[in-house]
Amino acid sequence: MERITYLFNQFKSIKNSIMKRMILLSMVSLIVLSSCGQKKPLSPHETITGQDISVRYGRPYKKGRVIFGGLETYGKVYRCGADSATTVTFGKDASFGGKPVKAGTYTLFVIPNEQSWTIILNSQLGQWGAYDYDKYKDKDVLHLDVPVKKLDNPVEQLTISLPASAMIIEWDNVQVSVPVSFS
Repeated sequence: MERITYLFNQFKSIKNSIMKRMILLSMVSLIVLSSCGQKKPLSPHETITGQDISVRYGRPYKKGRVIFGGLETYGKVYRCGADSATTVTFGKDASFGGKPVKAGTYTLFVIPNEQSWTIILNSQLGQWGAYDYDKYKDKDVLHLDVPVKKLDNPVEQLTISLPASAMIIEWDNVQVSVPVSFS
């Protein structure tokens, strides 16, 4: 608003009609842009990087909801993020949860359950959510089960971290960890 006021005062003091038009155009542009109300994304996207591994995912918020067993149904495939499906890139051949994985980029899905999660790596990239998972499930390259750890303090925003030798997923009152090592 301060910029608009400044431009308006400049506009009043200028005699040159071309300059007045330019300032008027600038004022209109500022008003339009400020009324668009750039909002913080509902689920900001993030890429995290560890040694020879990176994860790209949307980070939804809890917002007072019950996430697992509520918003995300137990036993149903979940994209492990928001918007487009989460991707995991291995810079070189790896062991993921004790199973071999070739270097490359994979779509990450999970099937949450109360006591354990099934972690899935799928070679079909460019998926939106898990809506077409059944169409591409024949491209799964890995399934593994990992135990659920219940957290004392809920995590507000889905968080994936890559400490040395693991990928950790936390959201709401749940944490799962997948061991990762490289050849």
